[in-house]
Amino acid sequence: MTLHPEIATFIASLPAPPEGPLDPVALRAADEAHVAPLEERLPLHAVDDVTAKTAAGEVPVRIYSPVEADSYGVLVYFHGGAFFLGSLETHDHVARSLAKETGLKVVSVGYRLAPEAAFPAGLDDCYAVARWVAEEGTGLAWDGTTLAVAGDSSGGTFAAAVAARAHDDGFDRITHQILYYPSLDLDFDVDRYPSLRENAVGYGLETAGLKPFNAFYLDSGADPADPLVSPIKRTDLTGLPPALVVTAEHDPMRDEGELYGERLSEAGVEATLSRYGGAGHGFVQHFSWIPEYHAVFTLTRDFLGRS
Repeated sequence: MTLHPEIATFIASLPAPPEGPLDPVALRAADEAHVAPLEERLPLHAVDDVTAKTAAGEVPVRIYSPVEADSYGVLVYFHGGAFFLGSLETHDHVARSLAKETGLKVVSVGYRLAPEAAFPAGLDDCYAVARWVAEEGTGLAWDGTTLAVAGDSSGGTFAAAVAARAHDDGFDRITHQILYYPSLDLDFDVDRYPSLRENAVGYGLETAGLKPFNAFYLDSGADPADPLVSPIKRTDLTGLPPALVVTAEHDPMRDEGELYGERLSEAGVEATLSRYGGAGHGFVQHFSWIPEYHAVFTLTRDFLGRS
C-alpha cells in the first residue's frame, strides 16, 4: 500500500533538515509552535495540571477526566519525541483522544528530557508516576482495576520498559501495555530489520536520522544493550501484562515492533498486533485526524475492554 496521499503531501511540503549538529532547544521550540490553541482542543469534563510527588521527585502530569464519574480506570501516557522532544502540550491532543475514546482517566507524564537529564531520569519519572497512580488511587478516583501504560515512539519504549521494570520489582498493578510504533532496539543495525532498509527514505522519519535523533539519549548514558533502553533485548518476556503493539507500514522501526509482539505471544503474553497500512512513523501524533488513523483510539478501547 502506498503512503496515504495526505501524509505524502505533508511530507513533500517539509523543508530540508538543517545542516550541522541538531539543536535540541531549537527543535523543541519548532515542535511547540504547532500546538493547537486551547479553544480548539477536544473538550473533556476536566483537564488538570498537577505535580506528582513521586519516588523520583516532583513530576509534572496532566490529568484528563473524560466524564464526571465516581471512579475511573487509569491510563498513564508517555509522549514520544526521541527522548529529547515532546511535552504535555505537544501531545495534549493524543491524551484527550485517548480519554474520550477509552473512557479512562488519562495521566500524561511530563518526564525529564535528554540531554539535560541523563539516563535513566526520564524512565524513572515514568515508572514513578505509574506507581504514584496506584499509591494515590483514592485521590485520583482510580477504581482499582485497569492501570494501563501507553506511549508513542520513544514513549512506547518507556511503556515497555516500565511494564518490565514493574514486573521485576513485583509491582503487579499494571494491567496493560500499549505501544504505538515503539522504538525497541536502539542499536539501529540496518541489517537486523528489513523495514530499516525498505522504509529508509521518503516516509518522514528516515533511517539515517535515527542515530542523530537518539544520540541525545544514548550519549546521556543509555546503553542500547540494556533491556530498559532496548526492550527487545530482554530475554524473558513471560509474566508481562497484555500488550497492544501498533505499527505503521512505512516506518523504519516497523519490524522491531512486530517482532516484539511475536516474542510476547511466544512467551505466553496476550499480544495484539496491528499494522496500519499507508501510515508512517508518528501517525498517531500527526495524522490521527484522518478517520482511518483515528480508529487507533477505538482499537485501544476495544483492547482494554477485552483484556
